[in-house]
Amino acid sequence: MNHHSSFRRNPTIRGQVRRLLLPLTTVAAMVLGMFGLGAGGAAADTVIDTIPVGDQPIGVAITPDGARAYVADELGDSVSVIETVGNTVVDTVTVGDGPFLVAITPDGSHVYVPNRNDDTVSVIETVGNTVVDTVTVGGFPTGVAVTPDGSHVYVTDLGDDTVSVIETVGNTVVDTVTVGDGPFGVAVTPDGSHVYVADLFDDTVSVIETVGNTVVDTVTVGDTPSGVAVTPDGSHVYVTNLIGDSVSVIDTGTNTEVDTITVGDSPRGVAVTPDGSRVYVADNGGASVSVIATATNAVIETVAVGDGPFGVAVTPDGSRVYVTNSFDNTVSVIAVEECLGSLCIDLGSLTGTGSGAGSVFS
Repeated sequence: MNHHSSFRRNPTIRGQVRRLLLPLTTVAAMVLGMFGLGAGGAAADTVIDTIPVGDQPIGVAITPDGARAYVADELGDSVSVIETVGNTVVDTVTVGDGPFLVAITPDGSHVYVPNRNDDTVSVIETVGNTVVDTVTVGGFPTGVAVTPDGSHVYVTDLGDDTVSVIETVGNTVVDTVTVGDGPFGVAVTPDGSHVYVADLFDDTVSVIETVGNTVVDTVTVGDTPSGVAVTPDGSHVYVTNLIGDSVSVIDTGTNTEVDTITVGDSPRGVAVTPDGSRVYVADNGGASVSVIATATNAVIETVAVGDGPFGVAVTPDGSRVYVTNSFDNTVSVIAVEECLGSLCIDLGSLTGTGSGAGSVFS
């Protein structure tokens, strides 16, 4: 049932939804082996930098080369561009009304930003950081994901209970897929065969087969699913449950929930490290990030960040995690570390990227 027939015309409904949504590398492996550290090493992640950005930052995505992070500033109607070497804002791009989440094409050439208050998607060309196209989609667009080959972009239309499919050649909507009630977060499998959509008001995840763009399965998860992330091998999907204060783990082979992990207050964004060993969850109501070890599906650490953490993204080398803090207009930068006893290694220092923390210390 579609409860949003008058969604786009009714400011009261939009206000109610807003209140619900907002308050609430080889060298490294060798060195870790030398010190007796591996997948079982304990985490000791620390915030090494805090970057002021625009008004109410929500989504964040990092370019494939790790050089820049793009942050959607919802109330600023802009996207802040952060240079990760030095962690400074080097550009601000004006987009549509209410930019929310962010996705970057695999070649790093374009950034897609849904503007949920004017039912459009802004397309930013990263060379020059200018808006080169605006695509009209469904009502209250929120989530966005790009296929691995860069040919299509999937946008969740929360107000219409649909997913708009944009063909990147020409930037036109070529299909619209009806899903569950209140589609929010979205992620594409590494092979590009399926899209997983969190249905916020149904407590389900809709599974879309990209050949034909049809819903082939619906998975029951926790209370008010929000963020979605797929492991690099495509075997599991991690879904944050906003009201349930938990993360559901879906086995993609059977499309069933195989585990539920208790995390912090009102979990929002979720991201998996490139090696698939950890999952980072933004606890929007707890000013923290929960770190999950995928080997055990247990929280191994909680990292204090800014106020109202929402979006989360991991650099391609896995050494840094960027977290938007929606209530204090900042981005926290977390250095990913491994520890054995008192010996800790900053993975960023081993890969020669990132900024801030020292190399090896005890």
